[in-house]
Amino acid sequence: MTRLGGRLAALGLALSLGASPATAAQAVPAQAQGQARTAAQDPAEGKRIVRLGAIQAIDSMNPFLAVRVISTSVHRWMYAYLTTPDPKTLAPSPDLAESWEVSDDKLTWTFKIRDTKWSDGAPVTAHDAAWTLSKIMTDDGAKTANGPAVENFEAVSSEDDRTLVIKTKRPQASMLELPIPIVPRHVWEKVPDIGSYEAEQYPAVGNGPYVAIEHKKNAYVKLKANPAYWRGAPKIDELHVIFYENPEAANVGLKKGDIDWIGRLAGPQFQALAGDPDIVQWNTQGRRASYLQINPGAATADGKEIGDGHPALKDPKVRRAIHHAIDKQALVDQVQNGLAVPAHGSIVPPMYKDFFWQAEGDARVTFDPARANEILDDAGYKKGSDGIRTMPDGDRKLEMRFSIHTEDPVEDKLAQFLTGWLKDIGIRLTTRKLDSNKFTEETGSTALYDIAISGWSVNPDPEEVFATHLCSRRPTAAGEGGGTESFYCDEEYEELYQRQLAELDRPRRIELIKQMQEKLYTDAPIIAIYYPNNLEAYRKDRITSITPIPEDKGILYGGSGYWPVYSLQAVATPAGSSGNGGLSAGLIIGIGAAAVVALGAGGYLLTRRRRAAADDRE
Repeated sequence: MTRLGGRLAALGLALSLGASPATAAQAVPAQAQGQARTAAQDPAEGKRIVRLGAIQAIDSMNPFLAVRVISTSVHRWMYAYLTTPDPKTLAPSPDLAESWEVSDDKLTWTFKIRDTKWSDGAPVTAHDAAWTLSKIMTDDGAKTANGPAVENFEAVSSEDDRTLVIKTKRPQASMLELPIPIVPRHVWEKVPDIGSYEAEQYPAVGNGPYVAIEHKKNAYVKLKANPAYWRGAPKIDELHVIFYENPEAANVGLKKGDIDWIGRLAGPQFQALAGDPDIVQWNTQGRRASYLQINPGAATADGKEIGDGHPALKDPKVRRAIHHAIDKQALVDQVQNGLAVPAHGSIVPPMYKDFFWQAEGDARVTFDPARANEILDDAGYKKGSDGIRTMPDGDRKLEMRFSIHTEDPVEDKLAQFLTGWLKDIGIRLTTRKLDSNKFTEETGSTALYDIAISGWSVNPDPEEVFATHLCSRRPTAAGEGGGTESFYCDEEYEELYQRQLAELDRPRRIELIKQMQEKLYTDAPIIAIYYPNNLEAYRKDRITSITPIPEDKGILYGGSGYWPVYSLQAVATPAGSSGNGGLSAGLIIGIGAAAVVALGAGGYLLTRRRRAAADDRE
């Protein structure tokens, strides 16, 4: 996962969403007003523009660093991958690679690279792909997002402009589903330090269906259709991604027409949109798991202990007792309004039927506070007169922190339930609300946490999500690379991971992956609580057609491919609408800031994210 330092300046701009543009403009500095006036001179009239509201912000425009769903989605729209999920079956299908073949020993893969161009007119070649993959293999900073995907590579070469050859140390089952965007060598080889590069040069050079033309941190990303895209340009002119901190604020924006589409809503926000004749609600199976991230005793990749996690959490018995204290059905009913599935397994959601695993019979950890208390009693964690347990040596009470994100009503509600349940088993839980930047740093780099809310979006091949629990995904001593989701490091799990990676027989590989899920479930460095439904909404007076992935009851925003945004069709922007290529005046005046927007009677606050939330990983 990306662990970037806090280099973004925060600016408090108090704006009322209900105010008129003139009134709102009076609340911001003259410079921002000037930007708004300048932007308004670029009318959107006649353009087909779709504005997507995202409940998070880009963690990095650098694809070597980005791991959040919004970031990886934008990069899917900007860059080609060797393969892409088929829109009907999700099986690997040609993208930048027109075709491929593998040697008899399954160690050498040869890809024929498509004859196409970068958005700046330069030809796309196999040398670009070889450079991208080699950079991840050799540069710690470049490993952050997708390091494990190339750990098994022996060598990568480009025999000519059209031929890419990858030699692996062992057979690699995930070779046709590498989650790596291919970047232009002639642009990126000039970057002196990939690990600190923000990639804020526009228009960005890419070869996907869209070209990024502008990015205001914590405010929006603007993309335009790429006329040079090998499939042909998309049917809309521009796609704008507007960042919201608060889902209620995004709902208001959708109802008012400030945005056209929202993805990845929680149950309460989704239900709040019911009854609006201009809004289509989209409710399908999701590809995410929401879970608790537990600090099992953190260390760097070389084994040096870091962080200040509670020592009791190193004990699998304590983690199992916590698991028994959680009523997952209650969380589904009360926190997600019934629009989720209780998680009685690991981190692969039911959407992926082949890989999905859940515990059955006596192996299932059920909601059983009596059993949780029994486990802790037997392990020597005795309750004091205040009902709070202490370590077996009596040295420290079981007082722990629960890290959540600021201004998230769903996480607030979740914290209330967990605080009560853990109190019943003798653990005092204190909620800590952190901004996204601090949350990301503490839960994945410095390990200054005990328990945190988290989650991941799973690809059709779930290899990457399991790689986040490898020893090698822990950060280096310098805080680089990494991508750990739990600081977990277990020899048996590592062996299973390597075996499944080398297993090309699909049924046997599936069985190994299910054993990995069982291992995570039993050891509980993470505790899956539910699989949220994919909840989205869009304005049918703006969007006239959109194809989900997979096409049969699939996902729109946040899916595992670019088909939904490539298939978009929309009405042209009428005369008299907002300027700046479709951004409303209320959004324009928030440029360059972590804008705080008060929602009048609703009382909600919208804060442009400094970094994307840790429960929005991919």
